[in-house]
Amino acid sequence: MSMAQKERRELVTTMAAAGPEAPTLCGSWSVRDLAAHLVVRERRPDAAPGIMIKALAPRLERVQARAAERPFPELLEEVRTGPPWWSPLKPIDAVANLAEYFVHHEDVRRGGETWEPRELPGDEQRQLWKTVRRMGKMAYRKSPAPIVLRTPDGDEARIGSGPGEPVVLLGAPAELLLHAFGRDKVRIETSGPEDSVRAVLALDRSL
Repeated sequence: MSMAQKERRELVTTMAAAGPEAPTLCGSWSVRDLAAHLVVRERRPDAAPGIMIKALAPRLERVQARAAERPFPELLEEVRTGPPWWSPLKPIDAVANLAEYFVHHEDVRRGGETWEPRELPGDEQRQLWKTVRRMGKMAYRKSPAPIVLRTPDGDEARIGSGPGEPVVLLGAPAELLLHAFGRDKVRIETSGPEDSVRAVLALDRSL
């Protein structure tokens, strides 16, 4: 079982325990809304491009709103079973869905007032480290200062090559990945010029 499949399975369990109206870190979305998003992303290729293409977003929103009206157990079952055989995501599930399902699992876990990071095995943290290194350039593309991502084990990735002292973001790969995806409920430490640190933390990091 790939890490993406494991996160998918555990996300469904967490969603069921939280309930359909529980909050998430995805703006105003409830758990039900998030489940509908995942179903549409994998099963409605006619509407899913609206996730990335602004002009198509209104259609996506309509389709997703209709999906959210379906019985919650049905939505969870479609999330659990994953993309159908005809979905473009099916053959690349292990790669394309790793960050998607890890981040959304944490969106549900951390949606309430109290939360703690999970203790992940070393091999899973290494997979997430590869992912955040690959996606960091896009996530921090608007940064006014260079950024260094650093793990407690001493691994580093430099983002950007501009002048000046870099901002260092220190944390476990899982926490760095969540921050790169725009989440603020993370456990990271920052260092660098004070103004630059404030600017980086305030960035629009949406992908």
